[in-house]
Amino acid sequence: MIIRKLDETTKQGLRLRAAQHGVSMEEARRILKSALEGTQLPTRLGSHLRERFEAVADTAFELPKRQTPRKPPCWDESG
Repeated sequence: MIIRKLDETTKQGLRLRAAQHGVSMEEARRILKSALEGTQLPTRLGSHLRERFEAVADTAFELPKRQTPRKPPCWDESG
């Protein structure tokens, strides 16, 4: 992972904290992991909709067939 535009103060703080704990930049990984504890990744839309409506979904439901798209209008004066 690359973190761009990380200011020198932050980098130095990470180095110092890592040295205090006797580890290398592994400390940065620990900080990031700690910051994300308890959070969940967002559910994808399709999965969310399936879960939301599974109690009322009818297994016999079929999507209607798509119609052939209409021909686009001709804006040319000769057409």
